[in-house]
Amino acid sequence: MARDTTDLTEIADLNELVGHIAEGEKPAEAFRIGTEHEKFPFYTADLSPVPYEGERGIRALLDGMQALSGWEAIVDDGRIIGLAGAAGAGAISLEPGGQFELSGAPVETLHETCRESNAHLADLRDVAEPLGIRFLGLGASPVWTLEETPVMPKSRYEIMARYMPKVGTRGLDMMFRTSTIQVNLDFSSERDMRRKMQVGMRLQAVASALFANSPFTEGRPNGLVSWRSDVWSDVDNRRSGLLPCAFEESFGYRDYVEWALDVPMYFAMRDGRYFDATDITFRQFLDGAVPATLRGRAGPLVPNHGDWANHLSTLFPDVRLKRFLEMRGADGGPWRGICALPAFWTGLLYDEAALDEIESTTRDWSFEEVSALRREVPRLGLATPFREGTVLAIARRAVAISREGLARRARLNAAGEDETIFLQPLEDVVARGHTVAEDLLRLYEGPWGGRLEPLFRHMAY
Repeated sequence: MARDTTDLTEIADLNELVGHIAEGEKPAEAFRIGTEHEKFPFYTADLSPVPYEGERGIRALLDGMQALSGWEAIVDDGRIIGLAGAAGAGAISLEPGGQFELSGAPVETLHETCRESNAHLADLRDVAEPLGIRFLGLGASPVWTLEETPVMPKSRYEIMARYMPKVGTRGLDMMFRTSTIQVNLDFSSERDMRRKMQVGMRLQAVASALFANSPFTEGRPNGLVSWRSDVWSDVDNRRSGLLPCAFEESFGYRDYVEWALDVPMYFAMRDGRYFDATDITFRQFLDGAVPATLRGRAGPLVPNHGDWANHLSTLFPDVRLKRFLEMRGADGGPWRGICALPAFWTGLLYDEAALDEIESTTRDWSFEEVSALRREVPRLGLATPFREGTVLAIARRAVAISREGLARRARLNAAGEDETIFLQPLEDVVARGHTVAEDLLRLYEGPWGGRLEPLFRHMAY
């Protein structure tokens, strides 16, 4: 997230929190696609990570991108930590370990998403190459230890880094050593949100298998195809993973709000200052619990709508609900993956016939079955058993349904091609029957001779 929200309107009652999410409803003709993708900057000379400071650091990279784009600098405690385009134009932000993220503009078609990604990467190359920097498209940093990974000077990350070891064993790995591609999609009503949330929750592990791309850690194979997905098994299970309530037939906005209220906060922000709020849940904050860390110069902080919007952004379920839905299961990857991930979900969720079919396919998957998938996919990928078959069979069907949905959308580019062209990487994966991670492992064990230096050339932007 590029910039935390400031809205000082005090919260009157719980209905306003439900209403905040419901305000995201829009007619189908106004649906948009917002794609976010992260990548790891590294120095080409020695393959080391890029620190924030220095003449060739992340700060210099952001300064260069600002000069090129004219976007507004986002500043935290006097330091540039991101860029914001004009209203609706997207943003650039930093993840905790320097992962460089484009939060794309909400666009109508996947063709626009890919043009946006191409333009961003071209601009980034123009700025980064003179600095000796390139970017790695993987789901996890493959060689750097946690101690070797730089730390970005962002106040919310300082709070998170102190808190993570208290609630799980792998939160710091998630923050500093993983990377993702995700897509943000709209809903037209509470029922439409429910259907998309439930399909997304049930299929997220399948997406993790399709996009598995993190088989190396600290210079060697880690025994997994998606180390990134495995990391999420013990980050902070009160705020992440699968939500049992989302599997209920009656699931709605209020259910999500009730769950979110009982998750500990990270922070409250006033006048650009971040206050540590990790000792209380949002419900306790609403009920008047104000620890010493939440007292400003004017006295105890009072919950406001900005606090709620920021709190929703610090929740990490496999599908996150704000005023749109975020699909969060994929590893970061190469350029083609940036377009394939939104294509997969757009085809499934933005065409009614496709949504009907995939909903029918997954409706009877239980919370326990999906939990088992989520546990096993990081290790077994497409070979993960499910009922009488494997995840590969499910992935093939899901990709085929998505193709049909995109074909029916019939959004054409200047060459007369529809959006199905962006599914080709996934169709290649299901045709081969193995993941990108397994391809990388074969290269490592074969032509690369057990060395990872070639990986930085092979997977670089």
